[in-house]
Amino acid sequence: MQKRGTEKAVLIYICLAAFLILCIVKIDAIAAGAGKLWNVILPLVLGMGIAYVLNIVLVRVERLYFPRSRNRLIRSTRRGAGIVISMLLVLALFTLVGRLVIPELGKAFGVIGRSIPPFLEQAADWLEKSGTFNASEYLRDVDWNSMMDKIMAVAQSGISGILNSTISVVGSVVGTVINFFIGLIFGIYILVNKERLSSQAKRILSAYLKERTVKRIARIIRTADETFSSFIIGQCTEAVILGTLCSVGMLIFDFPYAVMIGSFIGVTALIPVVGAYLGAGVGAFMILTVDPLKAVLFLIFIVVLQQLEGNLIYPRVVGSSIGLPGMWVLAAVTVGGGLMGIGGMLFGVPLTATLYKLFRSDVNRRNEKKDRWKERAPESKLPPPGNGSREEGKAAAGKPSPERSAASDRRRRTEAGREMSADRRKNNGKER
Repeated sequence: MQKRGTEKAVLIYICLAAFLILCIVKIDAIAAGAGKLWNVILPLVLGMGIAYVLNIVLVRVERLYFPRSRNRLIRSTRRGAGIVISMLLVLALFTLVGRLVIPELGKAFGVIGRSIPPFLEQAADWLEKSGTFNASEYLRDVDWNSMMDKIMAVAQSGISGILNSTISVVGSVVGTVINFFIGLIFGIYILVNKERLSSQAKRILSAYLKERTVKRIARIIRTADETFSSFIIGQCTEAVILGTLCSVGMLIFDFPYAVMIGSFIGVTALIPVVGAYLGAGVGAFMILTVDPLKAVLFLIFIVVLQQLEGNLIYPRVVGSSIGLPGMWVLAAVTVGGGLMGIGGMLFGVPLTATLYKLFRSDVNRRNEKKDRWKERAPESKLPPPGNGSREEGKAAAGKPSPERSAASDRRRRTEAGREMSADRRKNNGKER
């Protein structure tokens, strides 16, 4: 029996090794197939994301939509009305951001674009006066005619490329709109049947997996759901609070571009840890083009506001909800931004928080199990649970202690003596 199990394990490992070698050899074909598959399932993945975001609002709307009413009409329309209200609330939020924040962001970038040339001219004049760099001598050696000829040649050769790029951009925009609407419809179907889909998923998992594995998967999904929903709500709330405080404070201290910079800092605050500092740097540059002294005062104001936000607002709104230390938040933002850009910065923190919670829970469970074992069997020579391989644990568990061995030996000798006495009596009876 043991030999058959070993042969089965060896066969599985050989198949896995062959599959890994095949993947390495055909990596280009696999990558191309994965790209095509992703383009096909992208609307469905987008629909799942839309359903998840809407469900965060839907759960709270259903709690307020006559929760104790026994009216059949209200109970039958609760889900549909909740979905419609959730969609209207999300649409209103995006409309508010589009009407208030995006125009201010456009003005901010316009101010930056108009301020850069005068700033560079002032910097060049200062460098010339200080003798560090003579811009006029450098510009005198430039052949402007040849440079213009090169620019015109590049422009003429790039017209066809611009047309092709325009066509591809239009096609990608149309494809994105179609994918969005397909994903929206798919997400609505998910929200309407979410209880039924959850029950079917549990039945499928229970049919093909062990009960212990099903409970572990359910715990992972529940932890991820709590972490991601808390992070999304908390991060949006924290961004609104920070942007509002920044705008109000700048208006009080009479800093220029108060609403623009406050809106920009509120948007960049959606990126954990580094977002607000990025917005502060852009805001300081905008103020620097108007008044350098106010730019320095603005930096001092942002530092104070960041301390207030980091010590009071963020721990209460976001930090305590995701349960991730600041060091790991910074690590998640850095690694996620390096791998996936802005999206990695946004989703790296809740993903890391989920893994952190699961790992911490598993470590605590194992340590508590070992502590209970030490309390129950302080003098036992068996290894504590969780150490060694399973075969060693089974062998150690099946191996009797010296006291039990001695008792079993005495029992066997006694039984052997009784059998010998019975045989002797039988033989004596036959002889007589």
